[in-house]
Amino acid sequence: MDLTAETAMGTAKSGIVRALCGLAVILTAYGCTDETIVFRDRELFETPNEAALGMIGYSDQDASLTVCGNCHVGPQLQWEETGHADAWAGLQDSGHAQAFCEGCHTVSELGNVLTEAAGWNTTPETRYHDVQCESCHGPGLLHVQNPTDLSVPNASMTVGVDATQGCAECHQGTHHPFTEQWEESAHSNLIGFAAARPGCTDCHSGNGALIAWGERTTYQEEGENFSITCAVCHDPHGSEFEADLRWPVANVAVEQNLCSQCHNRRTVPDPNSSHGLHPHSPQTGLMIGDVGWFPPGLVIDRREIIASHGSEGNERLCATCHVATKTFTDPSTGDFVFSGVGHGFNAIPCSDENGLPTTGDCEMSTTARDFETGCAASGCHTTAETAFSALATSTVRLQALAEEIHELLAVIDPNGEDSGGEIDSRDGAFTVAEGAYFNMELAEFGGTGRPDERLAFASAAAHNPFLTEQLLIASIQALEDTYGVQASPGLSLVREIVSGR
Repeated sequence: MDLTAETAMGTAKSGIVRALCGLAVILTAYGCTDETIVFRDRELFETPNEAALGMIGYSDQDASLTVCGNCHVGPQLQWEETGHADAWAGLQDSGHAQAFCEGCHTVSELGNVLTEAAGWNTTPETRYHDVQCESCHGPGLLHVQNPTDLSVPNASMTVGVDATQGCAECHQGTHHPFTEQWEESAHSNLIGFAAARPGCTDCHSGNGALIAWGERTTYQEEGENFSITCAVCHDPHGSEFEADLRWPVANVAVEQNLCSQCHNRRTVPDPNSSHGLHPHSPQTGLMIGDVGWFPPGLVIDRREIIASHGSEGNERLCATCHVATKTFTDPSTGDFVFSGVGHGFNAIPCSDENGLPTTGDCEMSTTARDFETGCAASGCHTTAETAFSALATSTVRLQALAEEIHELLAVIDPNGEDSGGEIDSRDGAFTVAEGAYFNMELAEFGGTGRPDERLAFASAAAHNPFLTEQLLIASIQALEDTYGVQASPGLSLVREIVSGR
């Protein structure tokens, strides 16, 4: 050990040691001599084999200290708590470790910019065990030799089954098809909306979401628009929340929920917007009962009627239904077929004759859709049939009420949303007809072009059928009181039961 400081350091905690080691590297990089060394205990790394293509791996494997972690102490300590930090041991303990699995459980060319074999795949040394910093960032040798901003190996945010870098190179396949399912989700193709409306980038682009959430990380695509990829919702360096998510999904107020950061936008009419009569991502508002136009005389307050899905009984909130997992086996042999990881984010996905999730859209039934994985298996509904029954009943009720409002509005303002008349979002005024129109749109949110008419009302029916029904009934009454129109006689009994009128 060389020590030239005036006072001996004594025994230092690991964080201080790493910081001092990093300082030694920096001093050396800027031409300082040994006279100015603050602390030296060991070499930070051995020069890697040329075939490793600049991968340096662990500095101290026994301490799970990466070479990068000598300077980047914060990310190192976060990473130590992630599943990536013991990926090698996890593979060996799995009972089905095979050689072709090793590239994804070590530092290699998989997950980063390299397209040629590197790290463990060319130089199988223990220094490359586990998914370390370089697995995502790429070779670190040049940066530790010359630690400048220009030599920083930035990770990529690119995802896709055909990608040659990023999470997709490992997180795919029948056992963990995160990428394949993500590619079929709306999260993978939001970028077109962001390009058309820059004001929407907070939710319709991955880079916009990271900025909106206060994340000041750097990556290869910085300054470019990209979709909601893995590292937008998950922090690769680790976090205090499950699955290393950037926001929690369990046991929190709905407004603090990860999904609610975007799925909680236009929940009430906005007379100052050309789109103000159309709800936009109102799912959170529905769940907590703070959504829609509350007509005069409505005897409930905001947040008084919440959905069962938004109650304390549903600890994981959105994730319970939308990120439900299930292992599929062959019914005749019991052999493994497919692992559903819930990253299509569809609460009731379409399924084939064997129950496996499929792409596209289909009718609402227990044979065409999977009501088992997210609904019954969660414990909220006893069987798939009861879950379907609850949804089907709610959608039919909401559909009947919404169609009644549609017919009344056609009488009040035959021009619909065109300029002039009682429904005109561009004139700056707000009318009872516009409030009723918003509530009708709320009930039908996300239902355009569905193969089963009931599916148009499935979102409102699942997120809060109770409040939606109250809003629709009160809207019908307000239209009658304001414009002298008359609803179908068959609705009178429903109004008396629900509103007490």
